[in-house]
Amino acid sequence: MNKLLKVKAVTFGEVLWDVFPTHKKIGGAPLNVALRMKSFGAESTVISKVGSDADGEEIVSFLSEKRIETNTIQISEEYKTGVVNVMVNEKGNASYDILYPSAWDKIVLNDDIKEKVSDSDVFIFGSLICRDEESRSTLNALLEEAKYKVFDANLRAPYYTTDVLIELMMKADFIKLNDEELFEISRKMDSPYNSFEQNIKFIAEKTNTKQVCVTKGAFGAVLYYNEKFYYNSGYFIKVVDTVGAGDSFLASLIVRLLRGKSPQKSLNYACAIGALVAGEEGANPKISEKTISDYMMIEKKVKK
Repeated sequence: MNKLLKVKAVTFGEVLWDVFPTHKKIGGAPLNVALRMKSFGAESTVISKVGSDADGEEIVSFLSEKRIETNTIQISEEYKTGVVNVMVNEKGNASYDILYPSAWDKIVLNDDIKEKVSDSDVFIFGSLICRDEESRSTLNALLEEAKYKVFDANLRAPYYTTDVLIELMMKADFIKLNDEELFEISRKMDSPYNSFEQNIKFIAEKTNTKQVCVTKGAFGAVLYYNEKFYYNSGYFIKVVDTVGAGDSFLASLIVRLLRGKSPQKSLNYACAIGALVAGEEGANPKISEKTISDYMMIEKKVKK
């Protein structure tokens, strides 16, 4: 397939400000995924909600500048734009304090967003948006409209339950987890297995989902795609922070797969993108195609 084949992607959920000890940046997994997909030529739309405040106006302006459609960003007069206090440890790993309630907890179903989802090639959502019944109800209605549903678990305690996770996975065509989430969810589902592959197959079978991907941080990722496993052992990078690395990984992987690239090549590319993002500050650094290809070529030579 043509590498520029148009992909219409819709992401649903939280848009917010990531507040670090010394600065703040616009973020939220759905926004990060949409931005990275846009950078690869996808037509990206974010469905979310911000407050009628300066923080919300800046997010909408930012998305407009990035040529992300903003007609689907609702405005709340009652609730403020979302804020997450981010703490990054000495290894670059992040922890999050997510303020509740926020505007994105109250996304309202309407015909415009239903039409946008039904017209898309892929609909990407996570579990955090289900912490409030209003946005959760809207999500469930939109899942009925979607052709291809991608679930990014993105677990943030205490904002999820086992029942909700299983329900969302049952509705997904593609599930993305990290290694900790894989084993946590497997235990919650009473898996009798200990190995990576056995637990991935266990989740795939229990949820009737043929495509499951599990990231392993610096050690790459495993992709279970239509009953076959694909592996990447990771790329070396000096980590600055891991914020948004998983989002860029997922965006890259899904765009490549939808454009007909092989699962192995798609996984390799996505792992390289995730590493490059972790090597920069913030969730959405600019990364040129030349930077990606040069990096993958160098890493390939190093591994030989």
